[in-house]
Amino acid sequence: MLRARALRMKDNLPSFPATPSPAGPRSIVLPLYPGVMLLDVAGPAEVFAAADRLAGGTAYRLHFVAPGGGLVRTELGPALSAEPWDSLPEGPLDTLLLPGGAGAQAAAADPALLDAVRQVSARSRRLASVCLGAFILGAAGLLEGRRATTHWRWCAALRQAHPEAQVQEGPIFVQDGPVWTSAGVATGIDLALAMVEQDLGHALALQVARALVVFLKRPGGQAQLSAALSAQTDSRDSDFSALLGWMAENLSADLRVEALAARAGLAPRSFARAFLARTGRTPARAVEQLRLEAAQRLLREGRLPLGAVAHRCGFGDDERMRRAFQRRTGTPPASWRGGG
Repeated sequence: MLRARALRMKDNLPSFPATPSPAGPRSIVLPLYPGVMLLDVAGPAEVFAAADRLAGGTAYRLHFVAPGGGLVRTELGPALSAEPWDSLPEGPLDTLLLPGGAGAQAAAADPALLDAVRQVSARSRRLASVCLGAFILGAAGLLEGRRATTHWRWCAALRQAHPEAQVQEGPIFVQDGPVWTSAGVATGIDLALAMVEQDLGHALALQVARALVVFLKRPGGQAQLSAALSAQTDSRDSDFSALLGWMAENLSADLRVEALAARAGLAPRSFARAFLARTGRTPARAVEQLRLEAAQRLLREGRLPLGAVAHRCGFGDDERMRRAFQRRTGTPPASWRGGG
C-alpha cells in the first residue's frame, strides 16, 4: 500500500529549491519518531555540531522535530526532546535527514509523518537518510528514479518495497543529486562528514573527523562489509575459509583459478563450482574484492605511489588497478587518498 501511495504521487513530487547562499547557519532537520535509533540521530548531529563549533557558530543549526514535540523514546530506551514540526524556521531549509531505527517501518506508514516530510522536503536543499530512514523517504515518494542504499540486511526489502528506486547494496552511502542515503549505524557519521566537506571544505571536514576521533573519513564507495570477513563468514567450509584467509595475506601471489585449485587439491572446474557454492562468489570476484579492499587501505594511508600499491595488492600495474576501481566503486584510485 505504501508503494502504491508513493507511485500515485509521481506527478506531485516536491521540487527541490535551488542551492541557497545561506545568510546564516544552515538548518539541519532531524525528525524523531518512537523507536528511532539513538546513534542514527546522535552520530550525524555530533558531526554537524562539531563543524559549527569549528566554524565559529555560523555553520549549522540542528532542529529535532516530532509531531506535537515533546519527549520521543528511542529504540535504546532513553528519550530525546523534540520541537513541533511547525516550530521550524520559515523559508528555505538546508537538510532534511531521516534517521533509522526499529520504529522506521511504523513511521513509514504514518500519514501525518509522511505529509510533514513531503512539506519540509519541498523547501529543503538536500534530503538524506540513515539506515532504515530510507524506507521513510521511499514511502514519501522521494526515492523515485534515485540511486539509494540502506543497511545491507535491508537492501532486498527496500528494493522490493520501492522498485522505483535504484537500490545499491555495496556503498556505505550514496549521493544522487540532492538525495543522500547511508547504510546505517556509524555510516551516518561518514555521510554527515561528506556533507560538511561539500559545504565547508575538505580542511574543516578533516578537523571535524579529528575532533571526533574518527580516524578515517571514508568515501561513499567504501564497501559496507570487509571483503575478507564477508567471504569467510559466508563460507560453509572451514578449508575454504582458511584458503580465503591465505588469499588475503598473499595478494601479490598467483591467485588464478588454476593456482587456487591446485592449492585446494581440486581440478580447476570442480574448484570453481565448489568455491561459488560455498562462498557465494566466484574466485575471480573474491580475489578482486580482496585486492580492492587492501588497495583502499594503502591509498588512505597515503605513503605509497599508485604503482607500488598496485604491485603490492596484486594488480600488476596501476592501469589494471584503475580499471578495477572504476568498475567496482565508480571512482579512480586517486580519490581514495588521504582520510582523517
